[in-house]
Amino acid sequence: MQIRRSLLIGLLLLFGSHGLRAETLDRSLVIADPQTLRELDIREHQADSSESRGVGLGRMMNVARPTAEPISGAELFALPALAPVKAALDNELERYTARTRTSAPNTTAGGSEPPSTMQVFDRRALYSGATRFVLAGVVNRMDRAFKQPGTCGEIRLIYRPVVKQAPAGPDLAAAPRLPMTLNLILKARGDLPDAGNVPCGELARRWLDAGEWRDTGADLAVRLLGKGGALEFVKPNAIDRIETNIQIGHAPTGSSTDARADYLIKSFQYNAGLRTFEESPLENQIDYARIVADARLKAAFQRWILDPKHISELDRGIVIVPPEYLAMRAIASTPSALGGGIEAGTIFKQGDVVEALAAASRNGVTFENIRSFAGFERRLDDTTCSGCHETRAIGGFHFPGIDWLSKAPPDGVALPASPHFIADQPRRRDILQAVRDGKPPDYSRGFSARPQARRSAALAGTTYMDGWGATCALETSEIDASFAGWTCAEGLACRAMPQTTVGLGAGGGTKAAPRIGMCFLKDN
Repeated sequence: MQIRRSLLIGLLLLFGSHGLRAETLDRSLVIADPQTLRELDIREHQADSSESRGVGLGRMMNVARPTAEPISGAELFALPALAPVKAALDNELERYTARTRTSAPNTTAGGSEPPSTMQVFDRRALYSGATRFVLAGVVNRMDRAFKQPGTCGEIRLIYRPVVKQAPAGPDLAAAPRLPMTLNLILKARGDLPDAGNVPCGELARRWLDAGEWRDTGADLAVRLLGKGGALEFVKPNAIDRIETNIQIGHAPTGSSTDARADYLIKSFQYNAGLRTFEESPLENQIDYARIVADARLKAAFQRWILDPKHISELDRGIVIVPPEYLAMRAIASTPSALGGGIEAGTIFKQGDVVEALAAASRNGVTFENIRSFAGFERRLDDTTCSGCHETRAIGGFHFPGIDWLSKAPPDGVALPASPHFIADQPRRRDILQAVRDGKPPDYSRGFSARPQARRSAALAGTTYMDGWGATCALETSEIDASFAGWTCAEGLACRAMPQTTVGLGAGGGTKAAPRIGMCFLKDN
């Protein structure tokens, strides 16, 4: 069976997400209704007595503007607080452009260096006065409270830059969107005086209640922002950091590099004292190149991650790697292989990992995901920004968001979120309900490519679990113990996919997946 991977990805998104629209997403976990987002952003129907200014990016950055239009790129990147962000992005774009100039023009998608034919992201459009940063989604991530329990987790405001076209006006229906998301991450319970007394259970209840409301559009936005609403405390002083994801380069249509695209991921922590966003390490983005080059650092990282406590946290998907082992940047490439990265093999010996797993088991640790060296490799890659964004994403994005720019409802199949994002919804809702009910939440998660079967009964038979297009373990003579449960539904079989080894993570290594395939009809 010969299927070009770029075509296959398109088919999976078409059939695997058939019928998926914004209104089918759980509103207790994500706000993606176009007209609700429009009102949350520009407050067209705001009453004079309303206290909330909404959650448009300009308002969240405390920019006083004479218009309700979304903030422009020129305005945003002229802010002193964003100066380090602009400088870092400029530096990365220049570095990437230089790499394309030193590459062979006909490098294929299997190479790690970006070929000279790659089209580089246009930063002039990003910084233009004609570009508007539009709210594309609000995502409830209270499931991340394990990182900082006192904050009750995170709320993420996702913005997309849109190039405004003439004629001028508030309706930007024909405006092209730049291949970028700006993720403004807030503490679910910020530093507002009236927020400190609100327990996490109350915040969880507000979100779950919002999922049951019949309100839509502007009415829903007003209720979310109002007293007692889920977004009452989503205000500037709750901001924690900014994360950016830019399609930094892509292959021109019809080129020898096929459908290759590279995505730059960066993080900027807010420094309240200096009132600026400072470049910061990416969460769990292991800097393999730097660790391999430093024998002391390598030994220290080996000891840290193989400690029973930390290897157990890695298995559960809640590990937080110390910053001294992390990279300041990541480049995720698509299409990529279906399996975990081989970078772990540059640091760890298989015998050491197997012994660490056995030692942890003797200490009472029960492993759900990591049951072999291959499982350890995949999990370590899976927990990084680049590894996750290369797995079951729409290109390199997990939430491209909803287009509210046109007042008319979107035609066809809307794809606001990736298969990975959708498959993780049952787990996130379980956690939200536990927090509301005052029960200890189970923050553990499955792999990005394969959600926990025990929490995803509603996904059975779909592309998100074991249906057509699902990620599965190839039926070899000896199936790896870490992936033994990755089977296909009745009538389907796991088939090998063409090997694709694009990979530009912090270590610059490639990725391969000889054990992993996809579920297809048995007679195909």
